[in-house]
Amino acid sequence: MSRPEKIFEGVTAHTGSYYAASANPSPERPPLKGDVEVDILVVGAGYSGLSTALHLAEKGHKVAIIEAARVGWGASGRNGGQIVNGLNASLQTIRKRYGTDTANFVAGLVQEGGEIIRERIKTYEIQCDLKEGNVFTAYTGAHMRELEERLKLWQSYGINNQEMLDKEQLRKHVNSDVYAGGVIDRSGGHMHPLNLALGEAAAFEKLGGVIYEQTPAMHVDTEAAKPVVKTPDGSITCTTLVLCGNAYLGHVVPTLTARVMPVSTQVMATEPLGEARAAELIPTDVCVEDVRYILDYFRLSADKRMLFGGGTVYGGTDPHDIRAKLLPNMNKVFPQLKGVKIDYAWSGNFALSFSRVPQMGRIGNNTYFAHGYSGHGVTGSHTFGRILSEAIHGDRSRFDVFEKVPWYPFPGGRMFRVPYSAAGSWWYALRDKLGI
Repeated sequence: MSRPEKIFEGVTAHTGSYYAASANPSPERPPLKGDVEVDILVVGAGYSGLSTALHLAEKGHKVAIIEAARVGWGASGRNGGQIVNGLNASLQTIRKRYGTDTANFVAGLVQEGGEIIRERIKTYEIQCDLKEGNVFTAYTGAHMRELEERLKLWQSYGINNQEMLDKEQLRKHVNSDVYAGGVIDRSGGHMHPLNLALGEAAAFEKLGGVIYEQTPAMHVDTEAAKPVVKTPDGSITCTTLVLCGNAYLGHVVPTLTARVMPVSTQVMATEPLGEARAAELIPTDVCVEDVRYILDYFRLSADKRMLFGGGTVYGGTDPHDIRAKLLPNMNKVFPQLKGVKIDYAWSGNFALSFSRVPQMGRIGNNTYFAHGYSGHGVTGSHTFGRILSEAIHGDRSRFDVFEKVPWYPFPGGRMFRVPYSAAGSWWYALRDKLGI
């Protein structure tokens, strides 16, 4: 996988993941050649860019997307495939840090991303193996108290589709001895993330949208009256520019570089387990994640593989051996899987903001951006894409709220942000290990 700090060079194909191996047919779209002018240009064909572009196309706008690699090449086609409500930062943290009004606003958004995804799947008949239900698991009594507090907080905002599970109740969903209990969110779910992205791209094109693949942004001029994006073999001038490159924009837009840091997370897929064996592990076919800072997340694929993810590498580099990194965790949760064959292992980068709160804003008058979902981008990107489209279409009410939320640079600047963040991660990992 290319380092995120570098501009893409040459032809880039999808990583060797289970998702790429099981992707629905999708055309290879030609790169941009020559100089063109469009109404709205979106940089990045991941969920943020696709969501923004599709919403705008539905409103009648003429939109083009440029993608450095292929549709869904980045985090959108590599993630755990889990529809998890909320942001990385809890509502409690947001209320404490930014005030009650902002917390009330965010609470009204936490389920919107999942609703958008389901609407897209239904409206455009996207085949992406949608399943319902998301379970959060707890290792300790302290974790259970944390989940209980979160449940009560969400209920105070009128969100009532979650339920506490004790150890025995949890086993009906996750057949593992390691957990003390958990919470089930019946409005969560999971799907094939790359096929969702490919389906949204096809829907966008049916509405007249244009996608240029293998077309990295080499230089972006946001100061011109009409923003200009230069590519290897051409340029695009637009009335409105939307930057949705997230962790993969690198040095192309220096203004945004300090705002986020690429972080690598890893996933592996076992061989097919068969219906009976798979049902023994996750009887209700929900997706699962634990509540630790450095967490495990897992689910069953449509063909009954165990998809098991976790781990973080700050700076966005790949671990030496993904299988070796993840296998001990999987075997701890499911010792029944010891010795199972691992067919695929891959990594991908998400953009981490220092506050763990996504960012949305403008550069000048005509360039918009959204990034920094901090591991909750499946739902967050779909919500932010809708909000960006609203702002560009003329309704800035929701956009203005997020634009005003303060952001904080990583301490130490570019040179020291990785070691500082890694040290913080080590501290939280120690807390996880100690159960505090």
